[in-house]
Amino acid sequence: MFKARAHRFLVPFKRKFRIADCPTGPDKDDEDWDSKLAKAALEVGEWQQKLYSRGSHAMLIILQALDAAGKDGTIRRVFAHINPCGLHVASFKQPSAVEVTHDFLWRTVPHLPARGTVAVFNRSYYEEVLVVRVHPKFLDSQRLPDKPSKHFWKERLSAIVEHERHLAEEGTIVLKFWLNISKNEQRKRLLERIDDASKHWKFRAADLDERALWDDYLDAYQDCLEATSRPWAPWYAIPADDKPFAHWQVAKLINDAFERLDLEFPKATAADLAEIKKARERLLSE
Repeated sequence: MFKARAHRFLVPFKRKFRIADCPTGPDKDDEDWDSKLAKAALEVGEWQQKLYSRGSHAMLIILQALDAAGKDGTIRRVFAHINPCGLHVASFKQPSAVEVTHDFLWRTVPHLPARGTVAVFNRSYYEEVLVVRVHPKFLDSQRLPDKPSKHFWKERLSAIVEHERHLAEEGTIVLKFWLNISKNEQRKRLLERIDDASKHWKFRAADLDERALWDDYLDAYQDCLEATSRPWAPWYAIPADDKPFAHWQVAKLINDAFERLDLEFPKATAADLAEIKKARERLLSE
């Protein structure tokens, strides 16, 4: 089973995690992050081809963040060179009338990656311990059999840990990225959506209402990341104020995970080579 290695942005497994200690930007700004990202994104595409050729593992990428942190842009840039046939992107917003009649993990299951493929969750079942925790009124529509107890959120977090452990044991590499944007940078990006007519489609007045709950969200994220970062399903708190830097970091960590799988294209056996030789002769004889 895949297990994460130490990394400067890794949310620790066995000690207290504090969001206040996490940087929101790079250590320096004199690097050409775009060039490094371009190289890393090409490598992501190459690794995915090997993943598909072997068919022994799958990869699940989970992206979570506050509004305007850059989840969509991360997907576009990091997976720009991946074969679309081997990539599935699912975006999870407000649950449908059917989805709320099932357990909170149910709606994501059909979107899990098959072996040989990569799935990216733009938001995920983690919304149920983040947005729903900040807005507990959303539980009213979930038809729970019992009134939530004082251990309710802890129980949901435990269910997620066990769910991800099961996925890992079955050969799915689970990588989770929290794009850590500062409040000042979010303000800047929201203003850009207001001031730039080409970005008006991105703006929702409700984003400002959610921004007003900034501290509540950070409390929920801190508890969530600390409780669910595990060696088989690690969380990385990625500084997201600089978009190219954030994209590069995500791509690098994905490539590192692929590299540790030691994936190579399958080698032809003696029988395969004999069959290939016959096929070549047959084609040349036409």
